[in-house]
Amino acid sequence: MTQFHVFIIRAVLGAGFAVILSRLFYPEANTIYVVGLGVILVGLAYFAEYLRNRKKQQL
Repeated sequence: MTQFHVFIIRAVLGAGFAVILSRLFYPEANTIYVVGLGVILVGLAYFAEYLRNRKKQQL
């Protein structure tokens, strides 16, 4: 699987979870806040991958 496919999967899942979380906890949220939450979720996924890979390289 290429890096582009991984990005698309993470972006779709991040958008889906952002919509679910924002509608569950803050139903009146503007669209820009939902998009921002999606970007944060995708960024956290890449940050977690970075930490996981860094830990493997140290061993």
